Amino acid sequence: MAIIVNIDVMMAKRKMSLSELAEKVGITLSNMSILKTGKARAIRLETLDAICRALDCQPGDIIEFDASKPYEEPD
Repeated sequence: MAIIVNIDVMMAKRKMSLSELAEKVGITLSNMSILKTGKARAIRLETLDAICRALDCQPGDIIEFDASKPYEEPD
């Protein structure tokens, strides 16, 4: 997929654990893990807003587009 998720990079910059971020955002640890690893197929704008507020960042700091990666059809 051409979308790269950099939540782990921002978490490291903010010295925040995954469980702490999940708690601040208000989603389960397992769902936050799915988002962090880039395995999620979608993200609610409400969740993206909460992540950006918790990490004090912009959406572009945690989501990146890499056109060199091939497009994959969803199952």
